[in-house]
Amino acid sequence: MASITLGGNPIHTNGTLPQKGSKATDFTLVKTDLSTTSLADFSGKKVVLNIFPSIDTGTCAQSVRTFNEKASQLENTVVLCISRDLPFAQKRFCGAEGLENVINLSDFKSGQFGKDYGLEMIDGPLSDLHSRVVIVLDENGTVLHAEQVGEIADEPNYEAALAVL
Repeated sequence: MASITLGGNPIHTNGTLPQKGSKATDFTLVKTDLSTTSLADFSGKKVVLNIFPSIDTGTCAQSVRTFNEKASQLENTVVLCISRDLPFAQKRFCGAEGLENVINLSDFKSGQFGKDYGLEMIDGPLSDLHSRVVIVLDENGTVLHAEQVGEIADEPNYEAALAVL
């Protein structure tokens, strides 16, 4: 269980993030067109998992914008932006912002991704949503970097995540 904060108030997650060097657990998430995709679909590519509570908050929106900008410069790399938002909200946001270099995926059906990756918030006002996390995987799905952002309102360390690519 990780201890994080929201506005300085303690919140806990259901577990711990995958460790550097471990193999990432496969998942099935919903795309903005309501089809499903899995981690296996990105085999052979480096993968950045940009995970956050909701696209409709300022910090979460900024992380999607920032990774969208950086992703256009990355070779053989895909950025997956994952939340429990409905796919319609994710599609609306990216369409309004003109973001085309990231893939939004939703864990709205069961939240199983958040549970499996140890990042589901289990108490506080955002309980059952995902905490702010960045995980970077190599082409074989091995974890190169994992950051649990300590304060939900803070942005992740983009440079540290991108440096391992």
